[in-house]
Amino acid sequence: MPDLSHYVGGARVAGRSDRFSDVFDPATGEVTGRAPLASADEVADVVAVAKAAFPAWAKTPPLRRARILDKFKFLLQEHADRLAEAISAEHGKTHEDALGEVTRGLEVVEFAVGAPHLLKGEITENVGTGVDSHSLRQPLGVVAGITPFNFPAMVPMWMFPVALACGNSFILKPSERDPSASLLIAELLTEAGLPEGVFNVVNGDKEAVDALLTHPDVKAVSFVGSTPIARYIYATGTAHGKRVQALGGAKNHMVIMPDADLDMAVGALMGAAYGSAGERCMAVSVAVPVGEKTADALIERLVPKIEALKIGPAVDRSSEMGPLVTAQHLAKVRGYVDAGVAEGAELVVDGREFRMDRQGYENGFFIGGTLFDKVTPEMSIWREEIFGPVLSVVRAADYDGAVDVISRHDYGNGVAVFTRDGDVARAFSQDIEVGMVGVNVPIPVPMAFHSFGGWKASLFGDHHMHGPEGMRFYTRLKTVTTRWPTGMRADADFVMPTMG
Repeated sequence: MPDLSHYVGGARVAGRSDRFSDVFDPATGEVTGRAPLASADEVADVVAVAKAAFPAWAKTPPLRRARILDKFKFLLQEHADRLAEAISAEHGKTHEDALGEVTRGLEVVEFAVGAPHLLKGEITENVGTGVDSHSLRQPLGVVAGITPFNFPAMVPMWMFPVALACGNSFILKPSERDPSASLLIAELLTEAGLPEGVFNVVNGDKEAVDALLTHPDVKAVSFVGSTPIARYIYATGTAHGKRVQALGGAKNHMVIMPDADLDMAVGALMGAAYGSAGERCMAVSVAVPVGEKTADALIERLVPKIEALKIGPAVDRSSEMGPLVTAQHLAKVRGYVDAGVAEGAELVVDGREFRMDRQGYENGFFIGGTLFDKVTPEMSIWREEIFGPVLSVVRAADYDGAVDVISRHDYGNGVAVFTRDGDVARAFSQDIEVGMVGVNVPIPVPMAFHSFGGWKASLFGDHHMHGPEGMRFYTRLKTVTTRWPTGMRADADFVMPTMG
């Protein structure tokens, strides 16, 4: 059983702490490796390497930085299958889903290649007599990204391409459940010509996270994960003087109006609820049909599709849904199904009954798609993020009732409405208190040149990720006011300066 490594200063480096976390193949339940868990001292050494690499990288012309990222982009395309296989082997998602993750991450790299244009400042001549002002956006220094298990390639690429393009050095702390994708990405960056120490990977648990959050040389932290941890990351990081963007959990709703194309809505809902086994922060976990007739028709069409889901390992390229990431997470999801039954929801399709009977995969972390009907806001399966293939149907009497259900929720990450009515779509888009809205689009993840982020308990911090918000997060503004000696007064002026 191989031990994985960190990646520091342009090379793989063995862990020194003698603490490890098992890495599983979710499809078989077998341990395939061990991820080292870095000590605080090891994290400090990585920060020192990144800090030493920062000055030269910050002084590198943005065009040269962009060229390295452009080469990295082509290497990503060349090795997409290899990266997807590494993701599937440790996360469990299907190969096509993993390829899609790589593609969405690559789009952020493509955006970051445009950094020379995006880093331009502003200038105003003659703000006063013979006085000019211009603004600059400069890098912060050493920045860190702490990323979740569910997108081991895409979420890091929401962060580091923009950070590197802006001139920062970067430390990635990936999930210890599936770290191999991060190590492969680090090697591709080195192959693309990124200087040693500009991008580093340190594997670890809470000790490593706390070391990054409290180290004085780490200037900013980006995080994606659950809301309790996002709240902790934000509070701890900001208390230590850092800039923090912390994306938390979600409970994404999809409203189905009576005039919606129901076949289209059902197809979209299947992919959004059960794709990646529901382990997505943008997964639709609550369907809100408006009217009893709409709800009954929705349930009728969903049931056979859920029961026909092809569940299997990623090595079977025809699989539509893979296993959950660990045995512990499987137990958690099953526990939510138990709770839904106990709380009085109507269990229409019971995913707990699924059994994998394929030889070699009997001990994998598989569960079937689950469907609840007649869920109410008092139930934990509506209030809490399940992060599994469990879809709850909350029936609404009318449009206002649907909006009220969504507005009452603590999370405000993503939402969708399916309708043919432009007035409904426009009102919904304007009024709903959610950060990302889809109209006849079930998973409204913005393209890389826009920014990603939710509202309410789904985001802590002032900046969303990637796009223009990402460029602002990873730079700080400096304004320079200049005047040259010709015609300047030599005597002291003790009043507040003006530019008249």
